[in-house]
Amino acid sequence: MARHIFYGWWIVAACFLISFYVGGVVFFGFTAFFEPIKDEFGWSYTQISFAASLRGLEMGILAPIIGFFLDRFGPRKLSLVGVITVGLGLVLLSSTHSLAMFYAAFLLIALGAGGCATLVLMTSVAHWFHKKVGVALGVMMSGFGASGLMVPLIVRLIELYDWRITLMVLGMGMWALGIPLSFVIRGEPEQYGHLPDGRLSGQAMPTVAPKAEGAGLGFKEALMERSFLYLSLSEAIRLMILLAVITHVMPYLSDVGVPRHNAGLVAAAIPIFSIIGRFGFGWMADRFDKRYVLALTFCFMGLGILFFCYMQERWVIFPFLLLFSPGFGGGSIMRGAILREYFGRGAFGKLLGIVMGSGAVGGIIGPTVAGMAFDILASYQLIWIAFCGLSVVAIGLVMRIR
Repeated sequence: MARHIFYGWWIVAACFLISFYVGGVVFFGFTAFFEPIKDEFGWSYTQISFAASLRGLEMGILAPIIGFFLDRFGPRKLSLVGVITVGLGLVLLSSTHSLAMFYAAFLLIALGAGGCATLVLMTSVAHWFHKKVGVALGVMMSGFGASGLMVPLIVRLIELYDWRITLMVLGMGMWALGIPLSFVIRGEPEQYGHLPDGRLSGQAMPTVAPKAEGAGLGFKEALMERSFLYLSLSEAIRLMILLAVITHVMPYLSDVGVPRHNAGLVAAAIPIFSIIGRFGFGWMADRFDKRYVLALTFCFMGLGILFFCYMQERWVIFPFLLLFSPGFGGGSIMRGAILREYFGRGAFGKLLGIVMGSGAVGGIIGPTVAGMAFDILASYQLIWIAFCGLSVVAIGLVMRIR
């Protein structure tokens, strides 16, 4: 008899495609709109960067709330609502005529991304896997990495038409792709007669999911653990660095003389190269102490951002991509893998919401501070050096997790 594919892998595939589109449009692709919007409205880098920081609400203030809704209503409903809302936000953004409307559109996008981005997708996958959780999360999160392929497409659409029409098309694409995929996502495997990793439980067990293998600490117990604080603070630093870089990469490269087309290719390569880290560090997470693996991802990011300081020397683009991108890709896997191993899955959604909520404080600050640094100093170099130092602080925090 032919062996059926474990349904958890279909969930991984659906989450991969959703993360591919959301990552390309909402997160990595925004850098392509930065300069056209500035040229039309004359807003400062700080003003535009603050709007980009509002995307961090998906991982910030909204994340703990979404975590509670996630454990209550399940990932399918939140994903469907999120996809619809992101599409509406992109359509609203395409008709922006004031700074207030610009910010309102990003708030709507952030609200929607809370339902169809990292938190919901990682939780859905983590429920269906235990021994293979590192690889499964690595495959799913590689969708965000592959989303870099959309950046040159977005740049080209803006060149052929304009940034408003491009946003309108992307909003409708969100609905066309995301709505059908949302119906593939499921909640706890016990509700469908399975245990994580595909082992049959013999019968549906919706009432015993909290007692299933790997339930771990309760929500309140986990919050009292000092290791949980260290994990949250390290995530704040990771997102501060990451969102600053992906938001400002194209304007920064333009400032040091890189043509817009080439800058778009570099912006695309950042998430694409992260796939190496998502798979590589995901594989390592299933075999080695997860603390050391997470610390290694910050080492990669720190060295990468050091090269990023000197992009006027074209050759440093390659070591930057080979270090920074796998580092941030691996870090995105490790936060979920560590949380799953150290605290179980009984309250995974709520705990991941808290970690991402704490981390997004840095994610909201990072792009705004980088934009402010350029407005004041007419250079990005000092802020990149500061971020390099912060990566060292993050390594120290990670090594204190017990």
